[in-house]
Amino acid sequence: MIIPSIDIMGGCAVQLVGGREKVLDAGDPVSVAEHFAVAGELAVIDLDGAFGRGDNTAIIHELVRRFPCRVGGGIRDVETARKWFDAGATRVILGTAAVPEILSQLPAQRVIAALDAVEGEVVVDGWRRPTGWGILERMAKLKGFVNGFLVTFVEREGRMGGVDLDRVAEVVAGSDKVRVTVAGGITTGQEIAAIDRLGADAQVGMALYTGHLNLAEAIASPLRSDRPDGLWPTVVVDRCGLALGLAWSNSKSVREAIRIRRGVYHSRFRGLWVKGMSSGNTQELLRVDLDCDRDTLRFTVNQQGSGFCHTGTRTCWGEAGGISALFHRLEARCHAAPEGSYTRRLLGDPQLLAAKLTEEAAELSMASREEVIAEAADLIYFVLVAMVRAGVKLRDVEAELNRRSFRLSRRPGNAKTSVEGNQ
Repeated sequence: MIIPSIDIMGGCAVQLVGGREKVLDAGDPVSVAEHFAVAGELAVIDLDGAFGRGDNTAIIHELVRRFPCRVGGGIRDVETARKWFDAGATRVILGTAAVPEILSQLPAQRVIAALDAVEGEVVVDGWRRPTGWGILERMAKLKGFVNGFLVTFVEREGRMGGVDLDRVAEVVAGSDKVRVTVAGGITTGQEIAAIDRLGADAQVGMALYTGHLNLAEAIASPLRSDRPDGLWPTVVVDRCGLALGLAWSNSKSVREAIRIRRGVYHSRFRGLWVKGMSSGNTQELLRVDLDCDRDTLRFTVNQQGSGFCHTGTRTCWGEAGGISALFHRLEARCHAAPEGSYTRRLLGDPQLLAAKLTEEAAELSMASREEVIAEAADLIYFVLVAMVRAGVKLRDVEAELNRRSFRLSRRPGNAKTSVEGNQ
């Protein structure tokens, strides 16, 4: 699997050679992240923080808010690590501070230890200070405290000279099944596929930024197929994870899908097929994932129009149900609700909507076990109407809940007084 790297220096996405010489400035890190986000989780590294000469906190906060990010660079104490967890980082990467005294105070399943090495010797403090430790020695000391290692071959970093697969195999074998991400010199899709087969992930920067490695090739390179036609089944889901249908992909369709960020597939009858070109039911491609066996794709899309199916339903299994389906019905009625309907009244009368939200919340709080289902359904309906009225998407609320799940610090959650509630 590929992990695109966004190294930030002076507020810009950059690439260094050997961890020292800046040779490429890619500009706004948010724009870079928007381009790379289709690959999934991003590695965001604060180089100024790593070198101890400033930080890029505001930019990284924006990246973490909008994209799934593992964050590293300049995290040298528990408080800073917790800050990034609370901001929504999926994981944090510690280098100099990757010592048992600090790691033991953090959730191991969300911590990666960065082992930056020059000719096999681990270096710290922005790759400037040798430690005398070998990579495998350091792994042995830390593997009980982390859920991943980021091993960077600094002498190869940014030089586009290829990766040493024998060394990759060595560090994977020495990790004792702790997941390894390797960086430094990775240049081709074949190398990414080989690293994946060895059981590691590939963190890639320079090859992507320069265009030497196509993003679609980087994502799809680990895929394989046992079908005579070589196609990959592609499960298409919306942002809530609802399966919309099944399609087929090949390398050409994946490359085009990622290039134009649309739902593009391989039709066994039409060849390259851009979903919705004739019906208007187009798809914005948000993310591409590979399954565990590397023989199936998942496309996460923003589905437009009536739905995915040619019959006019949202899914190829008929109309969806549940909260997601209710939200989509309400959203469709926002400008087309019939005159006199209750939804139309609520959308046009904010005071009525506020009163019903308060009323239904109070009724739910006092409901018996038998009544909770009905009262919760009532409240959810009014909450969804409030979201539609404000132009808020269900996916936005789900994203906020996901970000909150990453927090370590918890507010006390005490009830507000009536005075506080009205401020």
